[in-house]
Amino acid sequence: MMRPSIEWQDKGDAFYFIADYHALTTQRDPRKLREDTRNVAIDFLACGLDPAKVTFFKQSDVPQVTELSWLLSVLAPMGLLERCHAYKDAVAKGFSPSHGLFSYPVLMAADILIYDSDIVPVGKDQKQHVEVTRDLAVKMNETYGGQIFKLPEESILPELATIPGLDGQKMSKSYNNTIELFADEKTLRKKIMSIQTDSTPVEAPKDPTNSTIVSLYKLFASPADVEVMENEFRAGGVGYGEFKKRLFGAIWEYFAPMRARRTELEKDPAYVDKVLQTGAERASEVASATLLRVRKAMGLS
Repeated sequence: MMRPSIEWQDKGDAFYFIADYHALTTQRDPRKLREDTRNVAIDFLACGLDPAKVTFFKQSDVPQVTELSWLLSVLAPMGLLERCHAYKDAVAKGFSPSHGLFSYPVLMAADILIYDSDIVPVGKDQKQHVEVTRDLAVKMNETYGGQIFKLPEESILPELATIPGLDGQKMSKSYNNTIELFADEKTLRKKIMSIQTDSTPVEAPKDPTNSTIVSLYKLFASPADVEVMENEFRAGGVGYGEFKKRLFGAIWEYFAPMRARRTELEKDPAYVDKVLQTGAERASEVASATLLRVRKAMGLS
């Protein structure tokens, strides 16, 4: 998610927010929510997000989005939301089926539409939610006439469509299968070495196609190094433990300059607060203009 976001900052007028409203569907610890929110902000800035190029803010600092979410929800067909895979998957994994979790796609639609978005960088699992956003935009336009909303398009980088976690499922904090970008060396090494693999013996050939190790290695290693690993998988004679060590080395080296930048940012919390505040002010201006347009169309203003 961070990589395409940072790439897009040089291609247009980008709005990026930390989704703390969305996090409330699963996070019930206020202290942890505040901590996670700040860490995400620092991570983005350390990885290269430039606040001079983008509007970067906390979702909850633009409360207009919750009003738009309600205005969209009165038009949202139940069947449309009942077909959403993310809700079904979350419930199947044991999450409480709250209204917030069920209506998550409506809030996401408000997030997108309130900034008149043209392009939405997402993973493959979020493609359906962008389609829901388009459906709701069309519904609003048809119901109240005129071009109230644009119809946004998703942008999915093939190599980043779905990032596997430690267990081979989609990497997600909700599934507790993540590899933290800025974990200390010991923690990161332990995480990498815990990646689930099959019982294929060292000497036997292995299939790199569906390997979590190879999939993650492709994100950080050179094409030549990836080719070497894939060939060694097929040839046999190298165990998963060795491949995991190689993956650890690639990740540790890749994030070295970003770790240094993150250390600097942690020492300057006022700067991080200022970035988020400035971003929220600009986002609020745009959101207020969009919301006024919608309220007038619906007869509320």
